[in-house]
Amino acid sequence: MSVPNRVKRVEAAPALFRLLSDSALSRAALGPCGFPLAMLDAGAPARPVTYLNDAFEGFFGYRAAEALGRPLAALIFRGDDALVHRLLAESVSRWGLKAWAKDGTARHVEVALGAVRGADGRLTHWVVAFSDRTEVERLRAELAALKTLASAP
Repeated sequence: MSVPNRVKRVEAAPALFRLLSDSALSRAALGPCGFPLAMLDAGAPARPVTYLNDAFEGFFGYRAAEALGRPLAALIFRGDDALVHRLLAESVSRWGLKAWAKDGTARHVEVALGAVRGADGRLTHWVVAFSDRTEVERLRAELAALKTLASAP
């Protein structure tokens, strides 16, 4: 008897069932990714964080309980809301930026953005992926210093 009841619930709200299934699938796919990811609510003016994976927690030091519902700018961009709005408004999908971890450590990152749209075509979320570029930037600065030394008389 439990199977017919379950079927009736799915038939009564197919869009909700599909939404919840897609959401669970998306989170299951994003969770184990080895690079930091966050999802932002595109419908709210502050673009609050609605999801972050374990890699985000490890890289930036914020647990989900601390980050969910807060703007990404407040978490890792030192309150620079204008920067986040520019990122989301521009057609460029990758940015080289400086972000800050919870402990105040600067992180050079490449930020990649992806828009998530609902079945009606409306923008619902932003997926923000981060790639650690700190070591690359450190090596770039070291190389520039060596070039300066080499060009000195």
